[in-house]
This record gives sequence, structure tokens and C-alpha cells, in this order.
Amino acid sequence: MFDREELALLASFLKRYDAYAVCDEVYEHLVFDGRAHVPLITLPGMRERCVRVGSAGKMFALTGWKIGWIAGPARLVQVIAKAHQFNTFTTSPALQLGVAHGLEHETDFPLRNTRDLEAKRNLIAMALREAGFDVLNTQGTYFLTTCIRNLTNEPDREFCQRLTREAGVSPIPLSAFFGTDAPTDHVRFAFCKKRETLEEAGKRLKTYFARSR
Repeated sequence: MFDREELALLASFLKRYDAYAVCDEVYEHLVFDGRAHVPLITLPGMRERCVRVGSAGKMFALTGWKIGWIAGPARLVQVIAKAHQFNTFTTSPALQLGVAHGLEHETDFPLRNTRDLEAKRNLIAMALREAGFDVLNTQGTYFLTTCIRNLTNEPDREFCQRLTREAGVSPIPLSAFFGTDAPTDHVRFAFCKKRETLEEAGKRLKTYFARSR
């Protein structure tokens, strides 16, 4: 969730080094706290340097459909289309019709889904704080990252394994997404779950860490 000042800095580097940006904006509707997604391509001088990537699968929570789009200047889109034809031969016409219907008649779904996920974020964030986690705020995803130094001196992977075995809740070690010099004191939780699942996870975590104090 870059703000305009941060995007302007990126834009200045693109212009300075005659570079281009491929912008993964498949979650552009998933924005919390009344914030707004600002596409980099809308900034001055960026229309010829950016390609936006969108996804109907992500927008309508139909990830397996693998249908999306790109938008950008014709000279860049033409090059991408040439490469794309050797990666994907065809996409089901039935699924394309389904996406067309969604874009024409169901565009309120992503907004409802965002409101639902924001409420779930707030629910699990409160439970994690009550359990002793240091919760980092998230403004546009369905993961909450937390620092575990208040709870343990273990590396994140060992902590996640222990929590899975003993508390029945499985966080994800953040170090798994890095190479060398990975942080080992942060884990993340997914809140794209049923509300009752999140409530149960919160209860288990609070009970587990209350016993260990």
C-alpha cells in the first residue's frame, strides 16, 4: 500500500534510469481502513513505463480460473502478448464468459469481500495481541505479520512447528520467503478463513500462552 509520495519516488527512479515497471495489482480491491489503491501508471510520465496486471480469479475469489488481463502502452503489451502465447495456449471460453458476467454484474462482490476480510483482520489481530504477539498492521492483504520476541527466543520455524503441535494453530515462518540473512523473529497468520475458525484459533492461542506464562 504505497502512498503517493512513495510512488512518486519510484516514478523518479524509473525515469532516471529509463526503466519500466510491471505492476502486480491483482489485489487492487483489497484495501482496508478507508485507504485507496493508487496505480503507479496514473502518475505523471508513467503511462508509457508501466504495465498493470489484473486478475478476475483474485477479484472474484476464483483463483483456479487463472483469468486476468494486462493494461499498458501498445508497444509493451504487444511484446508481452508474443511471450504469453508460448506459455498459455488457450483459456476456457466458458470461464471467460463467467468472468465477463462478473465484470458486468457482480463488481460489488470484491467490495463486500474486502469489508468482510477487514472485520476478520480486526478479530484475529485483537486475539493475537491478547495472546502476547506484537502485531504489525496490514492495510491490503489477508495476512497479519507478527513479531514473536515477546513470546519466545526460538527461530520462527521452530516456533511455528511447536505452535502447530501443541496449540493446533499453524502460523507461517516469514524466513521461508527469504534467502540468506532472513529475519527469524516474525511469523504470519492468514485470516481468509471462516469467522468461527478464526475465533477458535484465537481461543487456542490465548489459552496456550496463558498456560506458558
